[in-house]
Amino acid sequence: MSQPALLAPMRLATTIRPYDWGSVTALPELFGAEPTGQPQAELWMGAHPGAPSIAGGTPLDRLIAADPAGTLGERAVARFGPALPYLLKVLAVARPLSLQVHPSTEQARAGFADETARGIPLDDFARTYKDASHKPEMVCAVTPFHGLCGFRSPAATAALLGRLGVPGLRPWIDTLRTAEPGEALRVVFAEMLDDAARPLRQEAERALAGTDDPGLAVYADIARACPGDRGVAAALLLNHVNLLPGEALYLGAGVPHAYLGGIGVEIMANSDNVLRCGLTTKHIDVPELMRVVDFTPGEPHLVRAEPGARGEHHYRPPAPEFALSRHDLDGEISHELPGGQPQIMVCIEGEARLGADGLTLRPGESAFIPASAFATRLGGKGTVYRALPGS
Repeated sequence: MSQPALLAPMRLATTIRPYDWGSVTALPELFGAEPTGQPQAELWMGAHPGAPSIAGGTPLDRLIAADPAGTLGERAVARFGPALPYLLKVLAVARPLSLQVHPSTEQARAGFADETARGIPLDDFARTYKDASHKPEMVCAVTPFHGLCGFRSPAATAALLGRLGVPGLRPWIDTLRTAEPGEALRVVFAEMLDDAARPLRQEAERALAGTDDPGLAVYADIARACPGDRGVAAALLLNHVNLLPGEALYLGAGVPHAYLGGIGVEIMANSDNVLRCGLTTKHIDVPELMRVVDFTPGEPHLVRAEPGARGEHHYRPPAPEFALSRHDLDGEISHELPGGQPQIMVCIEGEARLGADGLTLRPGESAFIPASAFATRLGGKGTVYRALPGS
């Protein structure tokens, strides 16, 4: 078998998505750019067909398709097929994202096949499954970052709802206190999303708007940001998690979540499958949602950084498609990045130098290192995140 030609690291031209939940100023301030006056929510780096990065004038997905072995490496092609298995983003969250879950691989395959067989176009408003893949994801905080993640214990949620002082919530409170935990959450979650519960949701929303209870403050903020949305009530069932810079949160299949504020580096499987529960004007398929949501209560899944060589911190979530490393460069040390796998680097702060030719990355700039590249030196002074397939 012939060996792939050696390819050098390539600078990427990338896209920033202007979703309405994004910050107008956060990414411009982080990257030293002028604000556009519009929200700047997500900087995308990867080969997702929705917004592929450009390398040497060619979209990265086309570059990979032309030479899968050289760009991805034979191991990655054998594991994931001829496509980059992950998508890297920088998020700037100024208001709540939609409350959402992602399907398992089996659910995604079945859902995609079903909707395709029924002739629902991929760009149809009512289309749920855009591909046949799961979408685990991890976010690593660059600034203090917070969100909702997974179901709180039913007993703790019953106590929280009781503090709202809304008599109509008593049936939900009783269910949460007396039923088996998973079944209690399933019943209350479904009833909260039902149109028949709108008057009760409105009562809860008014109570939130008038509360000064610090334990309810984050949910009151959601109520003010998304008035009249069915997801405001459902959000009360979820854990609130705060991440300090450098801390990371992993989200597996079926875990309901919503990011609420801060800047973070996010990495995920290269999929676009999202089932929304609320805090959105987009399509919500409640029956399918109920089949996908994991109603097991528990604490958020934090991923601890594993120290490597000086200035290296490695995040290894339980997903085969991706891992993430943070390199804190002090101007004196350099890191040798192993070859043999497709990697994307993004500079968040300072300046990084990559490879023998000294490719320089400044804040907001990124590069793709093909699998066939020689081991690459990384130096400079600043902070860089590196994405690669999982082990």
